[in-house]
Amino acid sequence: MCFLLIRSLLSVLGGLLCEHKAHLKTAAMALEQFSDVVQRCQALPDDSYTTEDHDVFTIAGRTCIEEGNSAQVLSIVLDEKNQDIVRCMGWNLLPPLIQVLLKKEDKHLSQCLAVFNHLLKTCRPKELLIGLLEQLEHDDPYSTAESLHLLLNPLQKVLLCLGSSKASSLGMTLSSVLDQVTKLPLPHTKEQEEDDVFFLCRCCTDLTDFVRPFVQEARQNNLNSKAGCESGDKMAGEQDRGKEDELRTELLKFCMKTLSHPLLEVQLKDPDTLAVSPLRNFATEILNSLSAIGEPLPSLVYQPLLKRKQVPGFLEEEVRYPKESLASLAHLVFVHHLASDTFPSVFSPVFSLRCNMEHICLLLSRTDESRIQKGLELYEKSLVRLEDGSLPADLLEIRTLLTVPQNLVKVMTICQRYDLRTRGLKVFQLSIDKFNTEAKYNFFQYMLKTSSHSGVEGYIIKNIKNQVDFALQAGNSNTWFEGVHLLPLLRKVFILPDGPETDLLQYLDRIMESLNLLRYLIIRDKVTENQTGIWTELYKIEDTFMKPLRVGVNMSRAHYERELHNTMESKKSKAKEESVLSVSVGDEKLPNMTSESQIQALHSALHTFDMIESVLVRIEELTEVKESL
Repeated sequence: MCFLLIRSLLSVLGGLLCEHKAHLKTAAMALEQFSDVVQRCQALPDDSYTTEDHDVFTIAGRTCIEEGNSAQVLSIVLDEKNQDIVRCMGWNLLPPLIQVLLKKEDKHLSQCLAVFNHLLKTCRPKELLIGLLEQLEHDDPYSTAESLHLLLNPLQKVLLCLGSSKASSLGMTLSSVLDQVTKLPLPHTKEQEEDDVFFLCRCCTDLTDFVRPFVQEARQNNLNSKAGCESGDKMAGEQDRGKEDELRTELLKFCMKTLSHPLLEVQLKDPDTLAVSPLRNFATEILNSLSAIGEPLPSLVYQPLLKRKQVPGFLEEEVRYPKESLASLAHLVFVHHLASDTFPSVFSPVFSLRCNMEHICLLLSRTDESRIQKGLELYEKSLVRLEDGSLPADLLEIRTLLTVPQNLVKVMTICQRYDLRTRGLKVFQLSIDKFNTEAKYNFFQYMLKTSSHSGVEGYIIKNIKNQVDFALQAGNSNTWFEGVHLLPLLRKVFILPDGPETDLLQYLDRIMESLNLLRYLIIRDKVTENQTGIWTELYKIEDTFMKPLRVGVNMSRAHYERELHNTMESKKSKAKEESVLSVSVGDEKLPNMTSESQIQALHSALHTFDMIESVLVRIEELTEVKESL
């Protein structure tokens, strides 16, 4: 047994020894081939190297680095006689070098770093750029973050070597880098940003450092261009302006992309929550960069209302200034107050609201919750700067002033997150409060006409009641919520959508608020004064609303009592067997219910019909008492 074990161990050791010998043989052959091709090319001009020379140099050189012969490779690439060869072909050695540098713990790290740095100084910039960009691509977030951290500084050095012709290469680089940044998860909590668990914060900081010299160059170009125009040297200005515009265009595209991602996706923390926020610092740097390259922030935020001058360049207006990016910019300025000191105080809160409505409309029309949240925040911040009752009715002629409430309704009714639904309702009410009396009147009419949600209609009717109550108080009289103007609004309220056959449970919110409003009007308004016009309108309300509602209650009660009877009978006959039933409310089919659950739901519906009927009876009693006085 012991002999067999020893024999097995010897066999394994023999296999390892064979592998080691093969490894040494491969390494030795690769080093010999690498040395031979370099020596052969020393006597040739750099434009005479054959395809075979390139292939052997690449394959053998990479193998040497992979097999641990980095010291020998370093000696060869540093040799003065080999600099033309390195300048022409050295960039092909980047992949294995970068892999070693990413591992960090490789024993050949120092030699590989020396080779890497020498290639950056010696090789042609355009080839280096291609080689470095190829190594940015990774699938997993950790490798992506590490490669960005390693390669952004070398990429910056290479681009700076390109001089005035760098714009297109810079654009390609920034596009590739941002494609990689999108692979990194976003931090959602204060702790995740503080600890930078996904490395996004470090990447954003590196990206800021990377782009800074190019932004400074564009800023200086702007200053020089202005100085040239002032001095009358138009010829020199025209010659340089083309390349300057290219650089500005690429930097503008970069800023617009970062505003869309990650800045529109991530939720920035306030200074009170996180004193030092890398992401907030990154956002500030992006806004500063826009100003530096000649894109004034007020012009960008207020673009929907300010006619912009025609800008020469490669991009059309819609592409040059993407709407989502401008919405993100407005959010940073008005919600987080970044760069707010650059905005002139001459712009009124109403003007700011009008401009922001385009951005708010866009954000609230999206299904992504981060965009919805930012749309709500921007709308709220834009509204709180206004005095209550300050928005005139003619503003409702602006499309977004009516589109945004429709988007808000969707948020309030179908958004998955409870906090966004409740915040949507809060902002909806805040927007109503900012309208003047006539605007409120027109807005209520519009919402009752266009809404198809009972809860929203009930909420509007409740607001109408509040406005009528305010108008009836001493000193608050107005023409919109009294008398002749109020009646058309009341006619939109006191009507059943489908007459007696209206689904009373589906429209319960609207019906109950309508009844509450009617009861209030009868109690509050005297027959002799008839300030609201309710007493001359009551016979019409009786025909269009109360009679159909009584019939509907009786029909619905009879139907549900029959259903309750059938269900209880079915339960008795199957006392030992738990039956599963299906229930529909309106057009919506609820999940399968047990007989106990269905009985409970039917009792609840019958209780609702009793409640409606009791309010109807109370209104009739109040009417009789009032009319007899």
